Amino acid sequence: MDKKKQLIDQIKVVINNLENDYYNEITSGVLQLIFKRYKNALDVLENNEDIRELNIIGGVRAYMDSYSDYQNPLLGELYKAEKLNKELL
Repeated sequence: MDKKKQLIDQIKVVINNLENDYYNEITSGVLQLIFKRYKNALDVLENNEDIRELNIIGGVRAYMDSYSDYQNPLLGELYKAEKLNKELL
């Protein structure tokens, strides 16, 4: 599977996690910022726009700076997406 397809799939995983597990929290704060960035990244990738427009790197750090929940599974999903994004650049 190519890296772009993997990244699209991983971004969808993150978006689904945010929508399902953090529904009330994605309307403000850091989670809203992460959510918006991932939705935008999905649009960019699905519309074959320039991947340099992706702005998802830093989501792990932003989450860790705002919350003390370092064992949260969401962090692992964010990390996977950021790693795939870096591999595409």
